[in-house]
Amino acid sequence: MPRPSRLVGADRTAALADLPAWSLAPDRDALQRAFRFADFRSAFGFMAQVALWAEKHDHHPEWSNVYNRVEVTLTTHDCDGISALDVALACYMDGLADGAA
Repeated sequence: MPRPSRLVGADRTAALADLPAWSLAPDRDALQRAFRFADFRSAFGFMAQVALWAEKHDHHPEWSNVYNRVEVTLTTHDCDGISALDVALACYMDGLADGAA
C-alpha cells in the first residue's frame, strides 16, 4: 500500500472546506472535533461503527470518550499531518453523527 501524502495547497483548502464542524489542532497538523450524543450507549455505538471503518481502512483515530462525549483527533502519522484518509474518516464520522441526531 502506498504511503499517504500530506494534504497541501489548494487540495488541503478544498478538503477542509467540506468539514466545517472540524477545527485545526493548535499544536500540530491535525483535525479535531467533539461529538455529543444523547447518552453513553449512543456515543459508544458511534465509536464501534467508526472502529469498524478504521480497521477496514487501516487508519485509526485518536479519541476519548466520557459518557455522551467523544473527542477526536485525526492525523496521519505516516506523513506527519492531515491526509485524504483523515478527511475520509472525518466525513464518515460526520455522516454517522448526523444520522444519530
